[in-house]
Amino acid sequence: MTCRDWFVNAAGICQPRPKVRTWDLLRENYYLHQFLTEVLAIVAQAANEQEEWDYLPQIRQKVRQLLTNSYWVKTQHHPPDPKTGVHVTTLYDEIGYPLTVQNVATRPGTGTAIHNHGAWGVLFQIQGTDHHTFWHRVNAKDEPLQIEPIGEYVLTPEEIISFHPDAIHQVTTIGTETAVTFQLYGDSHAKGRFQFEPMTQTAKNF
Repeated sequence: MTCRDWFVNAAGICQPRPKVRTWDLLRENYYLHQFLTEVLAIVAQAANEQEEWDYLPQIRQKVRQLLTNSYWVKTQHHPPDPKTGVHVTTLYDEIGYPLTVQNVATRPGTGTAIHNHGAWGVLFQIQGTDHHTFWHRVNAKDEPLQIEPIGEYVLTPEEIISFHPDAIHQVTTIGTETAVTFQLYGDSHAKGRFQFEPMTQTAKNF
């Protein structure tokens, strides 16, 4: 299977990105703590948080390196909750830590609200299939909100998709298999994270 990397920009355009050859990423040992340390070093190169997403190519490479070499990370998930259809397994958590690192399991037919993250993000599809719908704002920010869908993509195992902080999307798990994704996000700010309602063309903090 040809595995590809993707980047969704602020306008909701899903763009292919070059993928490093898997054999160039192989390590005898590559642990989660090494990965986190290296990602933090990459992020520290940004002059400010608004520029962190400029380093997504390097961060995507580290994510693929981790998932290529760490069977343990791939196994850290639980069955989705029978009521919500989702289960989030936090892989690392510390007060004030500027990264969110988690595996998310979702039942087929489970979907998210239309939202952005207010931070850069990188998702690696471990198993199952997720359908992403991308949205964008069609008018100026000083005008009443107006968004519309602009594209879609079905993410399959071993693929990576990454997001600009302002990218808007909606995800639905499709097929018959529980989907599991490794998810890494930068430091999210509540004032910049929204859930969108296209029927009423409104947004609220998410």
